[in-house]
This record gives sequence, structure tokens and C-alpha cells, in this order.
Amino acid sequence: MQDNMETAGQGPKRISEHIIEIVSDSGEGAQKAGQTFGSLSAKMGNGVWTVEIIPAEIKPPARSKAGASGIRIRFGDHQITNMGDEADLVVAFNGQVLYGRFDQHAYKAGTILLIESKWANDPVPEIREQYAAALEMFKEKGLIIHELPFEDACLEITPNPRLGKNMFVLGMLSYIYQRDLQIAKDNIAYIFRKKAQKVVDLNHALLDRGYAFAKQHVPTYCWEVPGRENPGATIVSNGNEAAAMGIMAAGIELVAMYPITPATSVSHFLAEHLYKVGGFMHQAEDESAAAGFAIGASYAGLTAATITSGPGLALKTEMLGLATMAEVPLVVVLVQRGGPSTGLPTKVEQSDLLAVLYGQAGDAPKIAIASSTIEECFHDVILARKLAEEYRTPVYVLSDTNLATGVSQYPRPELKEEWLAAPLDQSDWPEGVRPYEWDPNTGLSPRPVPGQRGGEYTLTGLAHTEESHVAYDPEVNQRSSTMRSLKFATLQRTLTPPEIKGEDQGDLLIVGWGSTRGSIEEAVLRAQKDGYKVSSTHIRIISPMQPGLKEMFKKFKQVITVEINYSDPAPGGNFTEENRRRAQLAQLLREQTLMDIDSWSNVHGQPIRPGLIYNEIVRRLAH
Repeated sequence: MQDNMETAGQGPKRISEHIIEIVSDSGEGAQKAGQTFGSLSAKMGNGVWTVEIIPAEIKPPARSKAGASGIRIRFGDHQITNMGDEADLVVAFNGQVLYGRFDQHAYKAGTILLIESKWANDPVPEIREQYAAALEMFKEKGLIIHELPFEDACLEITPNPRLGKNMFVLGMLSYIYQRDLQIAKDNIAYIFRKKAQKVVDLNHALLDRGYAFAKQHVPTYCWEVPGRENPGATIVSNGNEAAAMGIMAAGIELVAMYPITPATSVSHFLAEHLYKVGGFMHQAEDESAAAGFAIGASYAGLTAATITSGPGLALKTEMLGLATMAEVPLVVVLVQRGGPSTGLPTKVEQSDLLAVLYGQAGDAPKIAIASSTIEECFHDVILARKLAEEYRTPVYVLSDTNLATGVSQYPRPELKEEWLAAPLDQSDWPEGVRPYEWDPNTGLSPRPVPGQRGGEYTLTGLAHTEESHVAYDPEVNQRSSTMRSLKFATLQRTLTPPEIKGEDQGDLLIVGWGSTRGSIEEAVLRAQKDGYKVSSTHIRIISPMQPGLKEMFKKFKQVITVEINYSDPAPGGNFTEENRRRAQLAQLLREQTLMDIDSWSNVHGQPIRPGLIYNEIVRRLAH
């Protein structure tokens, strides 16, 4: 968008979209400023997508490459589905935090940098030298640099600018992008609603000062990004908030979890709101206890869920196996992050798919749904609740850090009674019906709950008969395993093939899952406009796999997955076609279709940008 980077002092220049970053040391409020700007823009009708920039350490050293904390906001006059490519404008509180952003190719020649200038006169010579060296490098990279005295301006309003600079920057951006100050002030009042009025007033004053400062110091940067036409009633939230609201809309009565990044904010939202609809939020002493608590509640007849991330999933494994064997309904929301072990706790990966499907002892089939948008984080929990109770099994909803912390808007759902679980049945259990009365055609069975006269049974994690009697007979174990599997075959017969974006035949089909959807579809649309015969499809229900994939794949010369998990590079050296590891969905699709499905992936710890996917499309089809 280089042609949009200058104005001629004739009022705001209308543009289609922009990408902004605010980068600071941890604790300076950059994320709050960006979230507020994103919410403000969404309320003005813009399409919005935000991505948090979170350091791996809780308290990283100040002014360090590893300490970059902040946020990216992409907003436009159309629906925005991903973080985009290089930023158009960045506000930096110091220069050192930007080094890591260059490593992630966040900027381009022509990116505008508004940077705090106080470091040029710092009393410490080393800091002055570091600041000068940083600016020199940024100039070599082609950034357009404006050194500005943010802190001096904030000191006019508050003696502690570190705690107010973020709202000052919000005011600057509100001038630069012609945001509605009243909406911004309403947002600030809501953010600080639990504080004294003087706190709200102070932040309003900082907002106003930032607006006036930008008008004085960067008057040539003044753009208007129109809102979308008729966006309708929308909700602005991140994926964790959407999942929490989905839990409430589904009538899930009990949620048990242990805090873990990046899933914890689901519990924060539910702790504040779940009790209002009759639910109970339980923080357990550890991950295994959280799963056990939820399973016990479900056995007793409640609708229950547990929420975690990758390391927590590993600790819950034994309990989740119990739910599969005992056929206890359970919703498991998994917010993926980088691994293995502690891995990249604040960074995105899609690396838990195989762990979900295969990471338990014995044969433990399960249902797995992969949310691809923030809106789907809401609706997929509702679907999971229905499937868990109908099929008497754990159902996994896979999200990730990109969805969990990203903010976007989506149509406001109209609540439906059919989303809720049916009232608890305490009538007498039908005589002669066993607790695992497996239907030989579907594998399904009715679910007795404690309190139903005649429906009493002993729940066990051991192999059991239809009467829930422990049994080790070969025929009994074979039959019970078959019945558990038959349920998933029954569900698979009700599914439909995923939709294709583009022509249903061509040179290349890109298959994705989860939060890569927006970037894949944007890259594919760009390639289609450039004449490439490429299409995409996105798989939402991964286990049991949606049908029709083999017939779909046959119509394309190449089929690849695009994923945020590890795959080996192209054959060379010790990597061969025989030993080369593909990305996780690609492995599953090769198994399901017996076709040569390739993959392109990375584990950079950030969402895949559409430009990178476009480059891969061109690389594969250029010949």
C-alpha cells in the first residue's frame, strides 16, 4: 500500500485497509491500546483482526530484543480474516524491541515508524549509542522514521507516563485514522469501569493529548478507512471469549480447568459471567483433577466441559481415556500453543492434532472439531455439546493462540433454545434396558444418570459388558471396541464434504484446518486473480474425517496442506521421500485417501501470512 503513504494536506486520504503495530516493553500497555483501537474500529464498521505480540518470558529485560510486547491491528473497509503481511505503520516505545519484529519480517521498505525520541538524550552513553545504531539499521531497511517526544507530552498530563502512554498512543492513532473520539472515550470508560472516576478522566485526558499531538507533529499522515456497508449487529471478541460465550449459550453447567497459557482467559470470562446463567466455574488443583471433576459432574447428569492447552492435555490423558471407555459425555476445549514440553507458551502452533487423535492408551476414538474463525469458536462449542451427549463420548474443540488472543467481529448470534441441553431426566429407567444398550446398527446407547430408579450402574474404566460388568472375555472386548467405533462411523455418514473455494479442478488444491483459513483463502484468491489454477478447502471436522475427500483430490494435479506445525523440508541430504515427515493433517489425509498429499508448513511461532502462502503457490506452479 505504498501509494497510500503520503497525503497532500488536503484532508484525510481514503484507503481500503492498513496494518498497524504498537510495540513496547512488557507492562507498558501496548496490547490494551491496540485492543481498544481494534474495538473502536469495529464499532465504526471496519473489518478488524488483531494479533498479540507476547514475549516468552513473564518479565523479560527492558529494551531487549526478547522483550517485545505489543499488538498488530489490521483493519479495513471489508471483512478481515488474518493478520496480513508487512505493517504500514508502527509505533515503538523504544528501538530495541523492534529487532525481533524484523526477524519475523513484520516491516517493509516504506513502513512508517513513529518512535519515542527520549533515548537520543539518555544520560547513559550506551543507551544513546544503541538508539542511534537502531535508527541507522531501520533507515537501511527503508523505514520512514519520525522521532517524537511521546513521554514529554504525556508528562504534561501524568507524572507516570509508563502507565499512560498507551492511551496517548490511542489518541495519536485516532487522529491519524480519523477515529470517533467519543466511541474511544466510551471504550476507555468501560475498560476502567471498576476504577475511580479520576482514573477514567486521566485516561480521557491522555487520549485527547495524543490526538492533538499527532495533529501537530504528523499532520501529513491522515487517512480514512471507511466502515463496511450494512455490517449488521456484530460482536467484537477474541476466540477465548467467543468459546466462553459458546459454553454459556450451549447450557454447559460445569467447567473445570487449571490455568494454562493461552487458555486461561476463558476461565476469567466464565468466572465473571457463568454463574449468571446458573453455571459453575471450578479451578482445580491440577490438570488431571480438572478433567476428573468434569467427568464426575457429567456422570452425575450435568453438561460439563474442561479447557486446556497442549501440556495440560498430556496431564489429562488418563482421565480422558476413562471418559472414552466409560462413555461419559465431555467437551474438551484445547487452545494449542508451541511445543513440545513447555515449548513456546505464548506462540501459536497447530501441533496437537495427532496428540488429540492418538495420544491415549489403547484404542480411544474421539470426535475432533477444528475452529477456523473466532465466530466458529462460539458455535463449535455448541455443536460439541450436542455431539458429546448424543454419542456419549469426549468431543474436542481445537483452537489456538492465533484465535484465542486475536480480536475480530462477527455477526451477533441469535440465541436458540435448541442449543441448550435437555432438562435432566429423572424418570424411572426403562426395565430391561442396560446401561450400555448398544444399538447394533449405530453403536449408540441411552444414558442413565444417578437418581433414575432402575438405572443405577457402576461406572468403570475397565473393559465391560452392556451391563457395565467388568469382563475380560475376548468376545466381550471385541464387541465393546466395535460398538465404540461404530458410533463414529455413524456420525461420519451424516457429514458433508468441505466446501471448495474456487474451481473444483485445477493444478493445485490447498487443504487447511484451524486458524490458517483466512490466510489461505486470501492467498488463493490473489493467485486466482493472477491466473493460477489453484483452489482451497478447509476441513472443520477432522475426526471422523469429512467424506468425499479422495474424489475431490483426484481432480487436482497437486494437493498440499498448509499448517502451523513441523514438517521436514524437501528431500535432500538425509531427508528422503521415504523418511520425510509431513505436517500432521497431511499425514492423516495420506492415511485416509492413500494419495500422495504433500505439505508446506512452518513453526515460526506466528500465524502464517498470506504473502508466504502466495509465494509457495507461485513456486509450485511457476513451471
